[in-house]
Amino acid sequence: MASKAVAATVDFARIYSSLGLGKETIASLQAFRKRHADAQRIHAQLASQPTTVDLAHYRSVLRNKAVVDEAEKILNEFKPVTYDVNAHIKAIETFEAKAVAKAKETTEKIDAELKDLQATLANIEEARPFEDLTSEEVGKAHPRIVEAVETMIKKGKWTVPGYKEKFGDLSLM
Repeated sequence: MASKAVAATVDFARIYSSLGLGKETIASLQAFRKRHADAQRIHAQLASQPTTVDLAHYRSVLRNKAVVDEAEKILNEFKPVTYDVNAHIKAIETFEAKAVAKAKETTEKIDAELKDLQATLANIEEARPFEDLTSEEVGKAHPRIVEAVETMIKKGKWTVPGYKEKFGDLSLM
């Protein structure tokens, strides 16, 4: 019962999204959870059924005692069939191995992404403020800007297209 209470309080959707699991892994986990819930439901139904047979009651009710004796003989000789569950265990182990491999792969991807983000953060923290940059440094960083300015000067254009529309005309005349 305690496992049901714990399973009911777990928010699997949040776990799937927070771990960044792939669609294939999530689908496998959901299918496994469904099979598990179905097996638990069937087990509960079968466990609630009575397992004993009151042969004395049938002897008192039925006239033909030979039928009851034959049924008792069959019940006494009955031996449950044993199943080889090794195939199921192997399937579970394979599923577990795949899940562990996917988890390791996801961990590696997250670690690589985290390193990239930390490098980007360090680059941002070490960068100089925008106010301290010179036009030569901006030109070295983006040579395309220098080319655009040189072509505008050669053509005699001293205004940037779209500047007046965006910022208005600041001339006093």
